[in-house]
Amino acid sequence: MLASDLTDRYGIDIAAAQTLVAYGFEPETFDGLRNRLTARQASTPGRTGANWVSGSIEPPQHDDLVPLPPSGSVEREQLARAGREAISGGQVGVLLLAGGMATRFGGGVKALAEALPGLTFAAAKLADLRHVAGELGCTVPLWLMTSFQSDGVLRDWAAAAATPDVPIGIAPQGVSMRLTPAGDVFRDADGAVSLHAPGHGDAPWALQRSGLLSRFAQGGGRCLFVTNVDNVAATLDPAVIGAHLAGTRPLTCEVVGGGASGGSPWRVDGRLQIVESFRLPPGVDPLAPGAVNTNSLVADVEVFAADWPLTWFEVRKQVDGVEVVQFERLIGELSAFADTTMLLVERDGPDGRFQPVKDPAELEARRPEIARILSGRGIEIAN
Repeated sequence: MLASDLTDRYGIDIAAAQTLVAYGFEPETFDGLRNRLTARQASTPGRTGANWVSGSIEPPQHDDLVPLPPSGSVEREQLARAGREAISGGQVGVLLLAGGMATRFGGGVKALAEALPGLTFAAAKLADLRHVAGELGCTVPLWLMTSFQSDGVLRDWAAAAATPDVPIGIAPQGVSMRLTPAGDVFRDADGAVSLHAPGHGDAPWALQRSGLLSRFAQGGGRCLFVTNVDNVAATLDPAVIGAHLAGTRPLTCEVVGGGASGGSPWRVDGRLQIVESFRLPPGVDPLAPGAVNTNSLVADVEVFAADWPLTWFEVRKQVDGVEVVQFERLIGELSAFADTTMLLVERDGPDGRFQPVKDPAELEARRPEIARILSGRGIEIAN
């Protein structure tokens, strides 16, 4: 489809239309979601349950969460040995989720914000992979899933930062347009169409569209370690890779103990999977699972190569004080289709793997712990 076709179809400016075309906008999908919104508004205006889980939902059973053995144990070393063999054999790739809009970071590119003084989020991830590659004497491919907002800047960063031991590939996610609650294309106060990145559930689509996934698989690639750019504590631990390989299931999701907003492991109609808190019907205690999803996972290549029917969730946001609707897919929903191991890892301390940063205030609070974790893993931290 040409950009001019989109200007005629939606009455939008040519610049917005060109961005939509460049990042794989699918008009048929958008129109279907728009029609779904308007039909629901007409039949049940103001209804809040559009995203609720259907079917029975129960907390995980006592043996559904598989603890990662503690550091120093024989079991941990056995897993690490298997993970090191897979990494050094070129069987493991790393996908960094660096798309989105970074609205709580002022709309900039979060990957290039400083996690620690002199060390950006992206640079911290790269330093970890270079450390692993150096120890094992191998190559570890890094891929960045970018958004239309972060793509150009991160391509420039990748061109300068890539090294022979950590080559960097780019897999842009898709783009869409925000809607009014009535289903019209939303425009800001200046009349411009409002674009958005449609969630990290774009990751399989982005890797397929970029060609990175097929080339990796053809070269003997076996699995991908996937993590958010803002969680630098989620380093490439060979023991986590080994635990995935030992689990024999195609998907492993890292979870930590305790409760928090976001996704958690649940059994839906008996199937163990990650369910986001906004999908829980009234009366379901979001803290019942006793664990929360970290959005770090290890997946066999086949999980990302398949065309799973991930749900387009209706998300309500405020833009310039006005309520808008956008549709997003979530990567954790892969667990609804692929058999999944829920790997229980540590949140804090030397083995800590979950220090997410959603806004500058949270970053400031977490910096001391982030510095301790990274320095303990051989990553140089400036004084």
